[in-house]
Amino acid sequence: MAETVIHPEKVHRWMTQLWLRAGSGDREARLTADHLVGANLAGHDSHGVGMAPRYVKSWKVGELQLNREVSIDIDNGALITVDARHGMGQSVTWQAMELAIARAREHGVCVMGLKNSHHLGRVGHWAEQAIAAGMASVHFTNAVAAVPMVAPHGGGVARFLTNPFTVGIPRPGGEPFVLDFATSAIAHGKVRVAWNKKKSDPAVQVPEGCLIDAMGRPTRDPNVMFEPPEGPHGAMQTAAAHKGYALAMVCELLGAALTGGATAAPSHRTMQFAIWNSMLAIVFDPTRIGPAERFASEAREFCDWVQSASLSGATDRIMMPGDPERRARAARAQGLPIDHGTLAELDEAARIVDPALPALSSLA
Repeated sequence: MAETVIHPEKVHRWMTQLWLRAGSGDREARLTADHLVGANLAGHDSHGVGMAPRYVKSWKVGELQLNREVSIDIDNGALITVDARHGMGQSVTWQAMELAIARAREHGVCVMGLKNSHHLGRVGHWAEQAIAAGMASVHFTNAVAAVPMVAPHGGGVARFLTNPFTVGIPRPGGEPFVLDFATSAIAHGKVRVAWNKKKSDPAVQVPEGCLIDAMGRPTRDPNVMFEPPEGPHGAMQTAAAHKGYALAMVCELLGAALTGGATAAPSHRTMQFAIWNSMLAIVFDPTRIGPAERFASEAREFCDWVQSASLSGATDRIMMPGDPERRARAARAQGLPIDHGTLAELDEAARIVDPALPALSSLA
């Protein structure tokens, strides 16, 4: 498998420059680089720097709007609706979460609806923002793109996107608990990464139970989601069959229909390259529900009990949600592997933004 390893600091500087040259202000360019490189560091290449070429295409056709400040549409104190105004997801969602955290400090809890964000990336990043402020959070997120990607349970064609569900819980004296998963059996970005890798290694496949082809038949070939370019394409399957499907529907209804955002219904799929996200986030101060000392003690005792189970042989240890990301950050601290297909797309994105910007591949 052809990959190039580049130090994360070099990738971060390059990504910051990409958006500065596109016209982002200093804060937006830094937040975007922080988020995308952070996703790669956490092991989620699907939501990392490989998304930037699509962002550039969206910006080029006037869909992604740079330097947007969010506005509060509905303000009921502890319940607010925030309009991202089609701004850079990594910036507008940070702004929205800062508002929610401030309201949670004031009221103990904030229920925040965010609508009309450009692709807001790895949702676990926003749970980690809340955790850093001492807050717990629950996130229901939907997504809308020109073409649906996930089939409903029992369906043979796609109807919605990967609609992630996310929970962040700070643990006094312990590592935070961060649950963040797509309600599809595999993230679309992971299929894209496999598709890019397949260009240099035809043997690359996705795991069983993740995809169906355009005829509704199970397949492991990532090409079915992208080729032929004009379609028809296959679809991703939901995680855990009917359970992932039901949770995806909850994310669509709470994250978008309730907040005033766009659902994945055909009338909203008018974009070329943009992915629009809406999100319902419940952000609260756990210290105002019960004693922090008891929570810390009970959480530690329970987690220790769970992790004391004998191993089945499928893994080297029983991990808590958040552990895989911490392990990846340690492993990738000195170098991010970027497959050559993704690297070529990033170099082309640089040429679109500013031909004077050095290719990322030249920094290896």
